[in-house]
Amino acid sequence: MKFQIIPVTPFQQNCSLIWCEQTNKAAVVDPGGDIDRIKAAIAEHGLTLDKILLTHGHIDHVGGAAALAAATGVDIIGPHEADQFWLENLPMQSQKFGFPAVDKFVPSQYLQDGDSVTLGNITLKVAHCPGHTPGHIIFFCDEASVAWVGDVLFRGSIGRNDFPGSNHQALIDSIRHKLWPLGDHVEFVPGHGPMSNFADERQHNPFVADKLFEA
Repeated sequence: MKFQIIPVTPFQQNCSLIWCEQTNKAAVVDPGGDIDRIKAAIAEHGLTLDKILLTHGHIDHVGGAAALAAATGVDIIGPHEADQFWLENLPMQSQKFGFPAVDKFVPSQYLQDGDSVTLGNITLKVAHCPGHTPGHIIFFCDEASVAWVGDVLFRGSIGRNDFPGSNHQALIDSIRHKLWPLGDHVEFVPGHGPMSNFADERQHNPFVADKLFEA
């Protein structure tokens, strides 16, 4: 498995291009916008786009999904159905945050906790990690020990939990009970900012370091 992070939108959201080296089948995770840049990266590596994967319904992560799907003919998969209201409110989101107008859409498939997504010879495991949004999910490649966590966790921080449907305790529980069990060695691609690994966050993150929860 290989991947490339492609920062998109004025929010510099970490869209990711993931591909199977054996089959050259690719997926795009969270195409928030700038689809010409995303399509150029697909062409540069000689890949065939197989699917679009969404971690949650915020516009900086999904704003280019429908346009990319229409341009390539692939399915949009994810997030969890609890984020349906965010996708239905994309026109409002685009106006509020100053993005180009985006119509609402319905994914080809919502994902549930414990599901998996295949990409050529790669399997991505799905975990439902609510808190930032109620339908937030993450994708985990066990073989490569890499997780795409959207806006659940960042290097040195955690996702915002002041949006409609957000829940601070649910976010903390998602990190501690869904992410940490994947293994300290796991590296993660956050929705914004640089990569990190779970070991470093368990030691240093001021919101979810293990020492904060010691009796």
